[in-house]
Amino acid sequence: MKRTTLSLIAGATALAAVTGFAALTAPEGTAAPEAAKTTTRLPVERVGLACPAPSSSEVAETVYTSYTPPGTEAGKAPDTGGDGAGRPTALLRPAAGATADGGTGKDGKKPAAPKAPATVTAPGKPVTAEANGAAVPALTGSATGALAPGWTVQQTTVVPAGGSRGLLGLTCGAPDTDFWFPAASTAQARHDYVHLTNPDDTAAVADITLYGPEGVLKSQFTEGIPVPAHSTVPVLLSTLTAEPAQRDVTVHVTTRSGRVGAAVGVADDKLGSDWLSASADPSGSVVLPGIPADASSVRLVVFAPGEDDADLKVQLSTANGAIVPAGADTLHVKSGMTTSIDLPDLTRGSAASLFLGPEDPKRPVPVVAALQVVRGKGDKSEIAFIPAAGAISARATVADNRAKSSTLTLTAPEADAQVKVTASAGSGAGTPVSKTVTVKARTTTPLADLAPQGLKGAYALTVEPVSGGKVYAARTLAVPQDGVPMFTVQTLADDRGTVEVPSAHQDLGVLD
Repeated sequence: MKRTTLSLIAGATALAAVTGFAALTAPEGTAAPEAAKTTTRLPVERVGLACPAPSSSEVAETVYTSYTPPGTEAGKAPDTGGDGAGRPTALLRPAAGATADGGTGKDGKKPAAPKAPATVTAPGKPVTAEANGAAVPALTGSATGALAPGWTVQQTTVVPAGGSRGLLGLTCGAPDTDFWFPAASTAQARHDYVHLTNPDDTAAVADITLYGPEGVLKSQFTEGIPVPAHSTVPVLLSTLTAEPAQRDVTVHVTTRSGRVGAAVGVADDKLGSDWLSASADPSGSVVLPGIPADASSVRLVVFAPGEDDADLKVQLSTANGAIVPAGADTLHVKSGMTTSIDLPDLTRGSAASLFLGPEDPKRPVPVVAALQVVRGKGDKSEIAFIPAAGAISARATVADNRAKSSTLTLTAPEADAQVKVTASAGSGAGTPVSKTVTVKARTTTPLADLAPQGLKGAYALTVEPVSGGKVYAARTLAVPQDGVPMFTVQTLADDRGTVEVPSAHQDLGVLD
């Protein structure tokens, strides 16, 4: 088996803010002036990402696409905080002991040291790198200076054969301390691993809690899982509990100390494989965008983490408006229990999104949710997941889009919205192109004709709200192989490329 040493990427996205100071000197014997009641939005100067080990399959082929969009609301980020010479940097490095099988490939070999990484040198152009086989490690990285605001990395893996057959797509995530994963499973046909990746210089300690249809699953192995600095720990969910296998479980990952990147790798014996990303934070209203028009089955999984049960209205958003799915107009979700429902013949040939809201608007109960979506039939089926998404407040970007293979889905659950969609230059060639799109209230708009002019290679899509109501988005990447409609769906999250920095003044009163 040919084995290609990982050519890493660099590009960068993290969350470090810049703080400005306005020094005011008060004459002796007078009081200092009141602090200005204004804030300034400044670009973040440092961000961090974690990418789990892509696959344990010897025939896996992985592409990384790294991209930083040009500009921010507040203008260009200063070129500070970089390599010590004032230059911005964007770099991904292998995490120690971080292959999908726990540190070595199936041949027992450790991951090879990376060659010089492919580096994002300026915003606006994607950079790609390839890695093949089972010994490809997890990656951690950071971006600084002008490369930090909006930096994103897409990890896309094709496994053409075997038990992990499928197209696996993941937007590498920012480290955090709390994650919810509805739609995971401990069923015998499923092999779900939660990957915990620590990008920091100090060790982290994580807890994993599983919730089934009857509540929390008993386990004595889920507390205090150590995740060493710059390393990954993959944990097979079915080994965490001795209780009977459950088709649908909700996974809750928290940290006692430190922070981690977390994602669930799913492999189904019959339906293929993909990544399950974390749901948006618990909310009384939930949006799940980007259900493909040709979905052959859709399963909704919902969990209420609080003390109250949730009674939800279920609505399907199509190009013509929101309708009630047949036989699934409401859903009762018991507190602390995972609830699931099949939604057969849901899309009827039209790309769609799902809205969940409280039956009583005055009593919203926060929930998390995800969809399991299948395309195809029988042994030509493929699985993907759509977690609940957050609204795009300023800007969101998804990388690794390909000509005639990518569909961007936009939905506006409350009011008409206008957004600007920009297709970047390609990684090989291409001229960026932008268009303004109006999304009618409670409708879903699929866009499949967004590739830049003269495209060669992969490109990025950036969505920026212009006016109107909240907008949610998802990207579907479809790469059919041998009659299998392989696909993956990534929801778009606001990139938080700028932060509010309060003005400050010198207060000599503290010396009294």
